[in-house]
Amino acid sequence: MMLILGIALGALAILVSVSLHEAGHMLTAKMFGMKVTRYFIGFGPTLWSFKKGETEYGIKGIPLGGFVKITGMTPQEEDADDPRAMWRYPVWKRTIVMVAGSVVHFILAFLIFWFVAANFALANPDNPGPNVADQTASPAYLTVAPCVQKDLNTPCTTTDGPAKAAGLQDGDLVTQVGTTTITKYGDLVTAIRALAPGTPTQFTYVRDGQTHTTTVTPAEAQRPPIDDDNGEVKKVAAIGVGVGYDPSKPKTVEYNAIEALPVAGDQMKAAATGVVTSIKNLPNKIPGLIDAIGGGQRDADSPVSVVGASRLTGEAIERGFWEIALLIIAGLNFFVGVFNLLPLLPLDGGHIAIAWFERARSWLYARLGKRDPGRVDYYKLMPLTYAVILVFGAFTLLTVTADVVNPITIFK
Repeated sequence: MMLILGIALGALAILVSVSLHEAGHMLTAKMFGMKVTRYFIGFGPTLWSFKKGETEYGIKGIPLGGFVKITGMTPQEEDADDPRAMWRYPVWKRTIVMVAGSVVHFILAFLIFWFVAANFALANPDNPGPNVADQTASPAYLTVAPCVQKDLNTPCTTTDGPAKAAGLQDGDLVTQVGTTTITKYGDLVTAIRALAPGTPTQFTYVRDGQTHTTTVTPAEAQRPPIDDDNGEVKKVAAIGVGVGYDPSKPKTVEYNAIEALPVAGDQMKAAATGVVTSIKNLPNKIPGLIDAIGGGQRDADSPVSVVGASRLTGEAIERGFWEIALLIIAGLNFFVGVFNLLPLLPLDGGHIAIAWFERARSWLYARLGKRDPGRVDYYKLMPLTYAVILVFGAFTLLTVTADVVNPITIFK
């Protein structure tokens, strides 16, 4: 029951975000005097509406987004002759109106990041443990698994892991493997993989400030290269350990409302980096999505649709992790904000790119003493627009299907 409620709340949060996005367009357009005739939440048949001034506000029957109608966004529209048509306004005003939707998403993301930081215990950035971006450069603190996964797609089902059997524990700091000195976790993995499976090897480690030794007999496993998860899988030695936390430092930290502000800023920077990487890697994720639909292993970092995001949010709420649910919503808002600014029609970024192209072209022609060529004919760009819609639509259908038949889960 809580899962269903959580999914519903997640979907509602996404709907509210989209509605506020459209409100950003509407409010800035009204601020500049542009004519706004309609603002609706949802699509399809109208369930309820009222008119205030020249704008009709309402709710439609299909709660899958929302829209705002600004008169004359392009010179080719039927209402383009209106003296308050959007296309007649200076390019900087039109840019602000088009950017406003994404700005709303960025504000929402920041506020959610700030709220979570000010009200929940967060991971200690000075002790990230397995959540660190580059595990190979981390100190060789351990998380000890009950057994060795034969490959990364096969779950651990026994309790005979070599590290566990040798008495190693979570938080132990490995300093030497055989005669090899270990200074970071990458050194540890390299040293272990260089061992012969089944050959007992002495490990030196620090626990509670005291140095100890133990003998570990590595098992055989199949792993990709340490620096390339998509590289060729080979047989190597493994002992059943991962990156662990420094036991001398707390795993989580708490912030007050003021301290949470720079934390939210740091999370916005991290989100920006993550979104750029995600967009760049989208084409490479398509084969994995298709394979997942066919029953293959779904990558934890594969793209998700609003269906998948709602499900992940619901799963977090079901387990009582409201902070995770909120962070998912914040990350989704940031992604939508950036994605919507891509210079492609029909996205807002496409309209902005055309507006500034017109402005730059007019400036150049004036300098050359030529007649202003006027506005871009949007009808000539319709084939490209439809192609973008087709690609985005196909990708959305692909992610929705994957999220239905083979969803990502937070908790195993």
